[in-house]
Amino acid sequence: MSDERGGRSADVEESLLAVHRDRSYVVERGGRQGTDLGVLEIPPDVLPGDIVETHLGERFRLRRLRGPDLFEEMERSGAPMMPRDIGLILGHTGVASGDRVLDAGTGTGVLAVYMARTGATVHSYESDEGFADIARANARLAGVADGLAITSQDITTAIDELAEGEAFDVLTLDTADAPAVVARAPALLTPGGFCVVYSPFLEGARESVEAARDADLADIRCFETIQRRMDFDERGSRPTPAGVGHTGYLTIARYRGLPPA
Repeated sequence: MSDERGGRSADVEESLLAVHRDRSYVVERGGRQGTDLGVLEIPPDVLPGDIVETHLGERFRLRRLRGPDLFEEMERSGAPMMPRDIGLILGHTGVASGDRVLDAGTGTGVLAVYMARTGATVHSYESDEGFADIARANARLAGVADGLAITSQDITTAIDELAEGEAFDVLTLDTADAPAVVARAPALLTPGGFCVVYSPFLEGARESVEAARDADLADIRCFETIQRRMDFDERGSRPTPAGVGHTGYLTIARYRGLPPA
C-alpha cells in the first residue's frame, strides 16, 4: 500500500527521522522531540515526506529510517559490523524475503537488522544478555522486531537442538568459536545454503577456512574487507589519509547437500 507521494504507507509504530540541514532526530508519531531549534510536536498521522515545524517555526522534513540512518542511530554495544562488510554478506549470499537465517554473535544487531529488513526471518544468538537487550531495542527501532528473534545463549550450546529443526538458508557467525559452528554447518543448512564467518584477525579466518574444508563445504572463499574513501580538493584527488580502510576478513562457503554416492 502506498501513500499519495508514491512511497509505502508506514506502520503506525514505525519511527521516523526528522531532518533539518545537518541535524537529524529519531521521532515517534504522536511524540515530542526537543531540539536546539525548538520543540517538535509530531502528529500521530504523519507520513514520510511530510514537513513539521518546531514551536520556533523551524521546518523539519520527515523521512523513513533507511539502512544508513539506522547504522548511525542504533545504540552501540561495541564495534558494529560496518556497512561494507554487511554489503558483501548480502551480495554473496543473496539473503532475501522468505529465507531463514541463523546468526550468532548479535552484538549491536546491525547485521541481523539489515538481513531482517530484506524480509528474511532471522534467529540470532548472543551470549551477553546486555548486548542482546540493546539489539532487541535496535530491532524495534528498525521495525523488524517481528522478523528478528534474539536468544540470550551461546549458539554452541544450542546446536544439537537447532540441527534437529528446520534447516536454514544462511548461517552468519561473528564469534570467537565460529570454527566449531562451521563444523556443524551441514546439519544446520539447507542444500545450497551459505555459511559466512566474520573474523577480526587472519588467524581466525584461517581456522574458519580449515573448518569449512573439513566439513566438506564448497566454494570456500576468504576476503579481506577494505574500503578507501576519496578526497577531492583544490590540491588534487587522493584516498583520504584519515580512518582505517581495513575492517576484517569474511569467509564464505556453501553447503552442497549432495545425495550419498
